[in-house]
Amino acid sequence: MSTTDVILAYLDIWNERDAAARVTLMKSVLTEDSLYTDPANAGLRGHAELSEAIGRAREKLGDLRFTLDTVVGAHHDRALFSWKLGTVATGYDVVEFAGGRIRSIVGFFV
Repeated sequence: MSTTDVILAYLDIWNERDAAARVTLMKSVLTEDSLYTDPANAGLRGHAELSEAIGRAREKLGDLRFTLDTVVGAHHDRALFSWKLGTVATGYDVVEFAGGRIRSIVGFFV
């Protein structure tokens, strides 16, 4: 999968409402020990912790969906991309890859 394909699959995780389906997606996109950090969450480790946080967010977000805006750049197993949440929010994520999956995510809200 290309860098863009992995990022799109990662955003699919955030759009998935069903917890079991979300964890299944995570297994193909994120390493088991993945680490997630954003302004509201510090150091979520592994699929279960991130899935719980996404579940709480999905309850608040309703039908809003995350979409890829732009892959700003990629090098040395890292990528920077921007995303949109419907028309209400935008942000940037820096991801680090390991073995074709995402090992860490650092998110920024704009």
